[in-house]
Amino acid sequence: MNTAQLEGGFADLSRDAALAFRAALQAMARPGRIERVAGVTPPAPCSVAAGALLLTLCDTTTPLYLAPSHDHAGLRQWIAFHTGAPIVGPGQAIFALGTWAALAPVSRFAIGTPAYPDRAATLIVEMAELSGAGASLRGPGIKERAQLSLPEIAAFQDNRRRFPLGFDCYFTCGDRLAGLPRSTRVEG
Repeated sequence: MNTAQLEGGFADLSRDAALAFRAALQAMARPGRIERVAGVTPPAPCSVAAGALLLTLCDTTTPLYLAPSHDHAGLRQWIAFHTGAPIVGPGQAIFALGTWAALAPVSRFAIGTPAYPDRAATLIVEMAELSGAGASLRGPGIKERAQLSLPEIAAFQDNRRRFPLGFDCYFTCGDRLAGLPRSTRVEG
């Protein structure tokens, strides 16, 4: 492990971690709302927002899948040093990181069970663009309607039909993130 993997964690650990955790909660509680995070510098190709989510949500008890788009030695070492999260296959993952294309097919990820719907995966999807335009969102946490640029619509409609089972998603781009829980209805 080189020193580059030891760096890039939260600059002001307690402050930056708290702000990132709040942003993650706000994004998931208010689908379509885009939050900004800072204070972390993960190795490429991981965005600032994805890195902040990893440092905030992952630890030694949260298995992580790195899709081929993000499965690089430098990122693996950074994650190992900063979180200790075990790297696993898609079927065992609690969190998964990658581009939408690299994470496909999303049917590989856990959707929970009727007795334990909380045992589902959360996908951290790296996007080339993230904006408040595109698909229409309705459901809990949304006053009337929200909009969010999504990589596709059908997969999220299928995911919603399985509710209370299904995966949850964070979308990241640069220092921005948005959440899409499985309870959200997505329309074209």
